[in-house]
Amino acid sequence: MTGTRRSDRRPADGSPVARVCVDVPLAHLDRPFDYLVPAELDAQAVPGARVKVRFAGQLVDGWLLERADDSGHTGRLAYLEKVVSPEPVLSPEVARLARAVADRYAGSLADVLRLAVPPRHARVEKEAPAAPEPPAPVPAPDPDRGWSAYPAGPAYLRALADGRAPRAVWSALPGEDWAARYADAVAATVAGGRGAVVVVADNRDLDRLDAAVGAALGPGRHVCLSAALGPARRYRAFLAARRGDVPVVIGTRAAMFAPVERLGLVAVWDDGDDLHAEPRAPYPHAREVLLTRAQLAETGALVGGYARTAEAQLLVETGWAREVVADRATVRARTPAIAPTGDDPQLARDPGAATARLPSLAWTAARDALRADAPVLVQVPRRGYLPSVSCADCRTPARCPHCAGPLALPSATAAPACRWCGRVAAAYACPECGGRRLRAAVTGARRTAEELGRAFPGVPVRTSGRDEVLAAVPGGAGLVIATPGAEPVADGGYGAVLLLDSWALLTRADLRAGEEALRRWMAAAALARPAGDGGRVVVVADGALAPVQALLRWDAGWFAARELAERRELGFPPAVRMASVTGLPAAVADLLDEARLPEGAEVLGPVPADGERERMLVRVPRARAAALAGALHAAAGSRSARKAADPVRLQVDPLDLF
Repeated sequence: MTGTRRSDRRPADGSPVARVCVDVPLAHLDRPFDYLVPAELDAQAVPGARVKVRFAGQLVDGWLLERADDSGHTGRLAYLEKVVSPEPVLSPEVARLARAVADRYAGSLADVLRLAVPPRHARVEKEAPAAPEPPAPVPAPDPDRGWSAYPAGPAYLRALADGRAPRAVWSALPGEDWAARYADAVAATVAGGRGAVVVVADNRDLDRLDAAVGAALGPGRHVCLSAALGPARRYRAFLAARRGDVPVVIGTRAAMFAPVERLGLVAVWDDGDDLHAEPRAPYPHAREVLLTRAQLAETGALVGGYARTAEAQLLVETGWAREVVADRATVRARTPAIAPTGDDPQLARDPGAATARLPSLAWTAARDALRADAPVLVQVPRRGYLPSVSCADCRTPARCPHCAGPLALPSATAAPACRWCGRVAAAYACPECGGRRLRAAVTGARRTAEELGRAFPGVPVRTSGRDEVLAAVPGGAGLVIATPGAEPVADGGYGAVLLLDSWALLTRADLRAGEEALRRWMAAAALARPAGDGGRVVVVADGALAPVQALLRWDAGWFAARELAERRELGFPPAVRMASVTGLPAAVADLLDEARLPEGAEVLGPVPADGERERMLVRVPRARAAALAGALHAAAGSRSARKAADPVRLQVDPLDLF
């Protein structure tokens, strides 16, 4: 900004009005505010630039949304104080998307823009842009190569290469190189002259996708966008996309708003992973953001995974997307031999299988794979050593005498400690019987590794979990004990995969317990060799359960359709739209009294939340989803305007209902 005095300021000659979204987290201020553009800032004040303005007497940040010739404001307009940078970091397409996401999730535009645009890094912004050789054209991939196992796959790729907007829900086969298939879709889109955004759940998946996309496109065609990159690298990647230097952005949920020019494809892998849900207001889900983007920008879409969510199934049943699956003969040829331990024939052979943690069927599968010099994967839902213990005499769960939290054993020689407050309970005595001996109530991954190491002496044992996640393991004989989501890829595939402690997944008080169990099982089972190559999967569960049946048949679509039908009958998402209202009881009641809920809205609850807070749920038909979000946002704005003391958390489509 120049040294022009305030009294000498004059408006810019052309389009002197700037519409600004001020970065103020108050619901009643969720609208653009008009400011005058001073003549000396005319060239810098471009739509999409970061600015500073005076608002309620304070200097605040904002985004310049657009320039206009006049304003509907009848009073005197203030001038922009400063253009932080003339870099137009907010594209019109992303601004429109951000507004749609804010409206869908009963949030404010400023909250969404904080998610969409990374913090400025001045040094990176001032770097001279590289001038590499123009990359060679990307040839369209052969649609009959990688996608030929799926009858609708080649047509999907051809549609992308032709510049059309096909939308697909893809169920991947076991052993599928999903990253290569996504790279094929990206390459087809780029060959058609358009760009792509692909979102994965974590950095391990991102590394795999990065290698595949790099191989398909060549250097200089894509960037990775992830919060784990650090401020400078993340902003550099963001600017490369915003300036049109690369046509493809891949990343974690930080990439869902990536400003790609001429967007032709949005894609998400494993949309059931809870890492796709943003923990910051207004709590959008990457899948929903990308689908909204596909609708607004009229692009292709790809929702893929080994398993299928009820939300993805709804896309198929409403006709919004087409199902891309393999035929049953191909599924049978690619699937390992999968067997449960809790069906009648197995119980007749091994009566102890109903209660054993490692039934004979699982032990035999592991032994045979190791003898064949093949690795064995053991999936254990709980990390740690003994994450839950109980009295050895009366089986009463052991709880902390200070906070009543669950006691756990960190190792074989450690004293029990509370998982909530961390206090050590070395002198623990059972309050029911006075017993001092403890037994395992739940066995964790490290204890499982210890037990299996003793059962198979001389065999290498590796663990993969939160403390250290392995990306890959050798193809020789060895045991790999992993928590869900941390299973490494084995060279040549696993000879056996054991899915233990199924009750820990299936008995959770969660609407998505069955769906999540199947997702985790299929992700692990997909790493096994086909049955023709000796691959076996043993799930320690009753074979009559629906998730187990879906695993045995490798039919994620059947289970998703069944799950969606049940949710329709019971009135649960995604068959309906639900919102949660959480806060102190008086604040929750105040907001709901203020809200003009749409006709047919049902208010459910209250149920206890953490501390003194409670939670209410509001349910409406999907046709009234926009009205519900608008009513809740308006009520939040009313409370904000009168400076209500106690905050209330609004969340549309919360992952956890109970």
